Amino acid sequence: MAQNSYHATEAELAILDSVWRFGAATIRQLTDRLYPNGSTAQYATVQKLLDRLEAKGFVERDRSALAHVFRATIERDEMVGHELQEVASKLCEGSLTPLLMNLIKDAELTATDRDVLRELLNDEKEGQR
Repeated sequence: MAQNSYHATEAELAILDSVWRFGAATIRQLTDRLYPNGSTAQYATVQKLLDRLEAKGFVERDRSALAHVFRATIERDEMVGHELQEVASKLCEGSLTPLLMNLIKDAELTATDRDVLRELLNDEKEGQR
């Protein structure tokens, strides 16, 4: 994958979200998901967004059938990680700690969420020994 930047626009993320949630899809399927009863202009918009995502390396196109099928080449978690690191670089001198502390402090975490966080932190501690 040849991404120079992991940044995706809000519109591009809507496309990726659909592919992450429902799997590989044609332009028509994506247009129907994002714009029920969409027009030709909206179909063209989705096509252009897919072209941009393909150029960024976030999706790949299967050209073996008449209707090209697009699938994500990046997982949601990978995208989230890179986006958070970019925010941390801009706002926190590269440190994820202030960013994560604010996210945790302001969130209403379930007991399961807290357990997962504890497990992640414990795994990191053990990996550093």
